[in-house]
Amino acid sequence: MTASHLVRPDIEYKDSYLEALSEFHAEGRLKYYDMLSLRADFDGFTKMLRTERGVEHQPLQDWAEPVPETVLWFVKDDQYLGTVKIRHRLNWHLEKWGGNIYFAIRPSMRGKGYGKKILTKSRPYANYLGLEKALITVSPDNVAAIEIIEGAGCTFEEETAATNQFPARRRYWMDCS
Repeated sequence: MTASHLVRPDIEYKDSYLEALSEFHAEGRLKYYDMLSLRADFDGFTKMLRTERGVEHQPLQDWAEPVPETVLWFVKDDQYLGTVKIRHRLNWHLEKWGGNIYFAIRPSMRGKGYGKKILTKSRPYANYLGLEKALITVSPDNVAAIEIIEGAGCTFEEETAATNQFPARRRYWMDCS
């Protein structure tokens, strides 16, 4: 049995990742990943995730230029537990609503301390990418994520108000140095 750790996406975790994706789909999340396409070309999917690329899964507006991001999977033994995405810089939109770091723990593994671990283990990666501090944003209604973020030692900055286009967000900074 090995300790949980972060890895680049790899075909080794195909079955576990697809199981987790099914759990996310049941929650109505990550629907932009098509299960049939991933089953057919999981190797191509992991290769795409391993390249530094711009955020692609949402339609881009004129003001939201893509930024490079590094995708890491949180694993233990042969099991996929979650994903952390580290955006190398912020554009105008990410500065207000998206942040540098996005993390998700698969539904069947929540409540086991993995959220705090994934954030803690992402610090040196963010620092390696040149981030002394990283912005994390979260919905004010997501109490579990707020507890994880605060439990990982992140500093609350402010809560933004909802607009016609975007939801309210709580903004936190994580020291990466």
